Order: sequence, then C-alpha cells, then structure tokens
Amino acid sequence: MNKINAILQQLKRNATAVIPEAELAAKLERSVEKPLRVKLGIDPSAPHLTLGHAVVLRKLRQFQELGHTAVLIVGDFTRLVGDPSERTSTRPLMSKEQVQANMQTYRQQAFKILDPKKTEVRFNSEWLAPLGVEGMIKLASKYTVARMLERDDFSKRFKENLPISVLEFLYPLLQAYDSVAVQADVELGGHDQLFNLLIGRDIQREYGLEPQVALTMTLLIGTDGAQAMGQSKGNYIGVDEPPEQIFGKTMSLPDELMQQYYELLTDIPWETVKDMHPKQCKMKLGHTLVAWLHNEAAAETAEAEFDRVFSQRKTPTHVEELKDAAKLKDSLKEVNLDSHGRIKDARFPIIALLAKSGAVKSNSEARRLIEQGAVEIDGIKITEIHQNVSIKPDSVIRVGKKRFFKIDLEAVTK
Repeated sequence: MNKINAILQQLKRNATAVIPEAELAAKLERSVEKPLRVKLGIDPSAPHLTLGHAVVLRKLRQFQELGHTAVLIVGDFTRLVGDPSERTSTRPLMSKEQVQANMQTYRQQAFKILDPKKTEVRFNSEWLAPLGVEGMIKLASKYTVARMLERDDFSKRFKENLPISVLEFLYPLLQAYDSVAVQADVELGGHDQLFNLLIGRDIQREYGLEPQVALTMTLLIGTDGAQAMGQSKGNYIGVDEPPEQIFGKTMSLPDELMQQYYELLTDIPWETVKDMHPKQCKMKLGHTLVAWLHNEAAAETAEAEFDRVFSQRKTPTHVEELKDAAKLKDSLKEVNLDSHGRIKDARFPIIALLAKSGAVKSNSEARRLIEQGAVEIDGIKITEIHQNVSIKPDSVIRVGKKRFFKIDLEAVTK
C-alpha cells in the first residue's frame, strides 16, 4: 500500500483535482494485473499543439512510464460541434475540411512527448459517426438539462440571457461517450474540463461501466502573462515550432511565469533555479524546452543565435524573405538597375513599406515604432516617418526586437 500511496502522490503533482482520489488508489492497486487505460482527448481546433497541451501530455507520459496505456483521442467529430468550456458565446462550427487540415500532424507532434509504443491514437468519428439519430437520442436521454446548467459557463450565460445552442449541450455528452467507447479508467484534462470529465463518469455508469477517475491539470498561462495559452489568442508556444522560435518566445515570457513553466514543463526543481537572475533563468528554461522538443544540438544553436541577435545585436543567420509583394508594388517610387540590368535598389515610403509588407498591422503602428527608434534598415535607424527609404536585394529590415525580414524586389518590380 505504501508503494501505491507513493505513486498516487507522484500522479497528483501539479494536478488541480483528482476525483475521486480513493478510486484512483483502488484502480492503481488492481492495475498490477491489468494496466489502466488513461484517456486524453484533443480537438483539432488549430494545426499545432502548444505547450499548454504539453502539460497534460506530460502527465499522460507519466502514466505510461508507470506501465499504463495512453489513449489519445483526436476529436475529429466533436470539433465539428465545438467545446463550450470557458466560452461566453457559441463557438463557430468548423468544416470537415478545416478539421482534417488541422489534425494532419497531431500524431507526430504528440509523439514528441508520448511513447508511441504505449499509445493508442483514436479518432472519435470511429464511434460517434455511426451513432446516428437513434444513438444520439439514447445518449441525450441519459442526462438532464438541469444538471447541464450546473456548469458555470452555461449557468452564467443562462442568467445573462445569452444564447446557448442545443448543440453545445451535446458536446460534453459526446466527449463522455468517448470514455464509454474506449473504456477509460482515467481521463485527463485541463481544469477547465472538469465538468466534462465528471459527465464522463455519469455516462459510463449509464452504459454499465465502472466510472473513470477525473484528473485535471493547471492551465498554463500564455506568453501574454494574462490568459491561458491558446492559439486563438496568439499567446502560445507550439511544440513543433522551430528551435529559435521556442527559445525566443521563452525569453519573452514575463518573469513571474517562470515558476509555473518550470514546474509544469520540466523536471528541474524550482528551488534550484529560483535565485538565478531572471535572464539566466529563462535561458536555462529555453534551452531545456528546445532540447526536450527537438534535441540538445538544436538547443545549443538556438541559444547561440539568440545571443548573437539580442546580445551582440547582429543580424539573424536566417532572415525571412517576403514574397507576397502585390501591395508593395503600388507603393514603389523608384527602381535603379546596374549595368547588367539587375536591380540595384528600390525606394519606398517607409510607412507603406512596413504596413503593406505585413511587418506591422497598420500605418499608425508603423509611425509609433519609427518614433520609438524601433525600425532599422541594414543597421541604420529610421527616424523620419515621411522619408523614402532605399532597399537593396539583400537589405535586412528590423522592426522591434524580434522581426527581421527581406523584400523580394524581383517579385515587387516584375
């Protein structure tokens, strides 16, 4: 029993809820004869998994290392409906084509963290699509509207007279049926998923199965330092992003997030790094994350590149070249050719160059950055918002601290 308690404490680390804890202990004790089936569902709402997903995937990997089977469910069917968790309005429906495009690389991304040999990857259209109208009616009959309205986000919207579609009521029931289909012993999720996971327990009972244990994890705060990480919010770090991007985004994190990131995404005790200078603490975290998601060589290269660009203020080794030049063509003022008829340089109004190239979102943002001294061309700071600037084929334009790009002048002038 002492061994089971030790395992239980290990699994509870960073968890926000284990419901019921006694049932998990009992399941672990019985698992000597038959490994547990531990379920995690991920809806393909966007093409990339993020470090927010990685928090729960790490917990799933922990179960794998204890000898249990991970059941990773890609919600290709449920995403057509959309998860209403933490929503203040109805989520837009996604087309099958969008869902298919988003989920193409999920397996590859998840296996950066999970052990492929101990993972079942399932798509819930496998059992939800064949349910048909009769199966949906049977499923819907097993839960009440009153119970559904106990959910905080539904309850709030109901009190404020905001729309709740019947379709949204179906989502947690469909997710719960996933647990029936794969006979889950445990289901993992972020703490915003607790209501859905508990419905899974109820629905499993209705279908004559032993109810699963719900284990939820802390939601990782995104790069904005304010909201839970999510691609729709633009505050994410993707698990499959290039090493330099993972490292750079890590370095941009607010200092106060360091403890959460170390505790949720690494095995490094916070006590060993908490007294570091904030920059060194982030450097170590960035190196650790890149080495984990890519490899040690990539981590060393990303760290060296960051130092080269941000400490030594040199141009990055690889600079993005903008090829979508249709809008820039309208702003072209002059083109000079050399004796061989090749483009020597081209002149553009600086505001138009920044806004129409997509380097900034608007003319006003371009003006603000120039006035702040945050725009350089070939290392020369631009200070006049009305000037025309000369761009060579190899000119590097720097906007802010992180954005470097070149302009494909051939594409602009042809």
